[in-house]
Amino acid sequence: MRFENAKPIELYYWPTPNGWKITIMLEETGYPYALRYVNIGKGDQFEPSFLAIAPNNRMPAIVDPDGSGGEPISVFESGAILQYLGRKTGMFYPADERVRVEVEQWLFWQMGGLGPMAGQAHHFRNYAPEKIAYGIERYTNEVNRLYGVMDRRLADREFLAGDYSIADMACVGWVKPYENQGQDINAFPNLKRWFETLLARPAVERGLLAGKEEREKFDLASDKDAQAVLFGQRAR
Repeated sequence: MRFENAKPIELYYWPTPNGWKITIMLEETGYPYALRYVNIGKGDQFEPSFLAIAPNNRMPAIVDPDGSGGEPISVFESGAILQYLGRKTGMFYPADERVRVEVEQWLFWQMGGLGPMAGQAHHFRNYAPEKIAYGIERYTNEVNRLYGVMDRRLADREFLAGDYSIADMACVGWVKPYENQGQDINAFPNLKRWFETLLARPAVERGLLAGKEEREKFDLASDKDAQAVLFGQRAR
């Protein structure tokens, strides 16, 4: 294997759409990694050792012992991690400027649009203690619009940036819970075809299963203490 002698990357992780981006990429490349669970419902993200590598108290983050200049390097923010791994492995992140820009556009579209809007739709539809009709409608509609953007984009190409790339890996986990976002994927046939194509990839399947048992140990929808940790954060 290409990376069989490489030191494993430490992945600070919890099985969520942002975490899945990185397990999928590592599974696709075959780069060795070790999971370090960050249970976000218990507050592991506030531990000083984690904040030292992820000052925004959000996972995922990585520590690569074979980092820049042979010294360990840490990276936080899932999009930055995908770019770093793409450069490191030479896979799924093109070196050609024009092609790379196509990938980066859709990666940042996910980071700034699909992820935040789907996250808000999840919150107002499933976790908000009060069912606020305006919030539900606002974010459900915006996710619907974004699904439409993807559907049009995929009308004449197999993947978002042409060839399969980190842009697709960034988006698939956010489409996976489409029902919780109030969406009917059958209304977006090109998106549905793309989604099913990705789910059929063995590495995507493995990436989505990483940590499944850990996540199933608690139910965020009914765990009020976990919700207070996740949704009640302020500067202190």
